[in-house]
Amino acid sequence: MLRLLVAVALCACASVPRAEPLVAAASDLQFALEEIVAEYRRESGRDVRVSYGSSGNFTRQIAQGAPYELFLSADEAYVEQLVARKLTRGTGARYSTGRLALYAPMGSPLGRPPGLDVLGERARAGVLGRFAIANPEHAPYGRAAAETLRHLGLWDAVRPRLVIGENAAQAARYASGGDAEGGLVALSLALGPELAARGTHTVIPESWHAPLHQRMVLLANASPEAEQFYRYVLGPESRAVLARRGFQLPAD
Repeated sequence: MLRLLVAVALCACASVPRAEPLVAAASDLQFALEEIVAEYRRESGRDVRVSYGSSGNFTRQIAQGAPYELFLSADEAYVEQLVARKLTRGTGARYSTGRLALYAPMGSPLGRPPGLDVLGERARAGVLGRFAIANPEHAPYGRAAAETLRHLGLWDAVRPRLVIGENAAQAARYASGGDAEGGLVALSLALGPELAARGTHTVIPESWHAPLHQRMVLLANASPEAEQFYRYVLGPESRAVLARRGFQLPAD
């Protein structure tokens, strides 16, 4: 009888599906991570659940107890905040550096491809239409956009025309939606199929804003499945996807 009960218990445990790790990812990773997850699923037979948003908002949610197991941030400073609060497993790893781009939809007065000189002329003349960036308060690409506009001496002229996206993906949608002349968006999103079909872009020099070093980290409650996906993102297949999608890779 005891053997039968043990056998039944083992069968019951074996039949319980493994929970899919919950991953918080910066929204600039949308297209790259979708491709990485699809390949991971094909190779391993396992899956993960990914939520996209702004790194600052995710940091606050994790500090408040959100059940994410892995965090991919667009700014490694947010990971460092969580490390300092002892909410992570180790310090994580830098997986890429993001790039910023000036994007303009087809027919925009900013040109094709959009010109930074044209942006400056229109802003100073007071004829610039709506212009999209992510929220500088909690979105790393928003901070980089604000720093770029200040570097160009255009912040005061452009600020009244700004349309603020909650995160990088929303800013990209605003920039491409037709109601704005363009915007400063993540290069990885400008290269995505939707924006590439609707407009063109010009890459912003890295020296015009603080570097967008991106870091990921396992959180304190990370499962073995989350650890496996973490290692996969650092592997050669994932690195190739990130490079193709507009990210700069850290040196080995």
